[in-house]
Formats: sequence, structure tokens, C-alpha cells
Amino acid sequence: MIELKNIEKYYSSKGIKHYVLRHVTTTIKQGEFVSIMGPSGSGKSTLLNILGMLEEPTYGTFEFLGEDVTSLNERKRIELYRNHIGFVFQAYHLIDEMTVYENIEAPLLYKKVGSSERASRIANLLDKFNIVAKKDLFPNQLSGGQQQLVGIARALATQPSIILADEPTGNLQSAQAEEIMQLFQKLNKEEGITIIQVTHSEKNATYGNRILNIQDGVIKEDSPTQAPQMGGVV
Repeated sequence: MIELKNIEKYYSSKGIKHYVLRHVTTTIKQGEFVSIMGPSGSGKSTLLNILGMLEEPTYGTFEFLGEDVTSLNERKRIELYRNHIGFVFQAYHLIDEMTVYENIEAPLLYKKVGSSERASRIANLLDKFNIVAKKDLFPNQLSGGQQQLVGIARALATQPSIILADEPTGNLQSAQAEEIMQLFQKLNKEEGITIIQVTHSEKNATYGNRILNIQDGVIKEDSPTQAPQMGGVV
């Protein structure tokens, strides 16, 4: 599904290259749940942004579903992103002036999905996440955990084949964090959605099946992990 070959990201200043990522080569198969770990400043978020087509590598090749992303023009990259990728952020990135319903609907409007199909998808997501009663509320009327559920529902609205999550539980209390991680695990195991998350939490990383450990922009370790048993979920 994803193949990275010798990906590098650096910034030049006064003739000196400052590397963020170096020689990153890895393959991520469809249906995997991969956690990217490493200390602050190690390049985790930059790697996730490259995978999400929000940043371009300075060097190397990035293939996504057989397409060489690094050779695509901006319009093609945006099209690929909108059709296949859902992003979940630590800070939720919900639109304050929109209701829960409208936040989930927003990416479907961008994709010009018809009104009846939009209504059907949103109804299913509201029901799946037990937030039907919250559909007319605004983000500031929700708890952090509820806001992140809305963020995940919005990411799923376009029916992506992959979800990229950047510290998805970073702002949540432990009980809410566990609920979100169990939800990700359920989406991965039962619906086959590929998930790649950046996390500082070793516990959260064990919900996936593989850990990429990055230090100083280099993948130092690529190891399988034993996921915990699935518990109750929203």
C-alpha cells in the first residue's frame, strides 16, 4: 500500500543541510496498524505529514497504492489525499462555528457527495459513535473525548482506506484515551482500515501490530508488537 525508498527531508541554511529524516525506507501493507515512536524532534510528525501528502520529501520516492506521489502534480496529490486518507489530529481541528453534524459533513461537501448519500453516511457515523444526541452541539459544548470522536467520524466520512493520527490521545484523560485507542483497534480489525499513528505512549503503541522507532530522523527499529485484547468500545 505504501512504499518509502530512501526518503530524506532536510533544510539548507548557509550551505549546511539540517536533516529531519534520513534514509527512511519501509513498506506498510494494507490492513496494518503501525505506530511511529521516538523522542521529540526525531522526525515522527514530519514522516506522518509526508505520508499524508502535507509535506514533500527533499529526496527519495514515495509510492501510495502504486502511484509515485513524488512525481504527481499538486492537483493529483490533493485528489489522492481526498479519496484515500483521513487525518486525525491531537488538537481535534474541528471548526468552532460548525455543529457536530456540519463538521462531519464538511469533507463530503468538498468531495461533492450528493445530499442523500451525505445524510446516510453521517447518520451511520453518528450512530456508530453514539453521538446522535450531540449532532446539533458545537465543539466547545463537548468534552475532549467527544471532540476527538467527532474528529475520527469526520476522518471516516469520506470512507478512506487509511487513517493517519498525530498523537490522537495527547489531550485526553486516560479513560478517554483508552476508549479512542480501542476504537482505532476495532476499525482496524473489523473494517480493515490501515492506521498509522504517531504516539509517545508505549501503551498506545501496543494497540497496533508494528512499531517504527525513529531517532534523529532514522528508523532505528522496526518491530512487531502484541496488541492487547479488545475491550468495550463506543
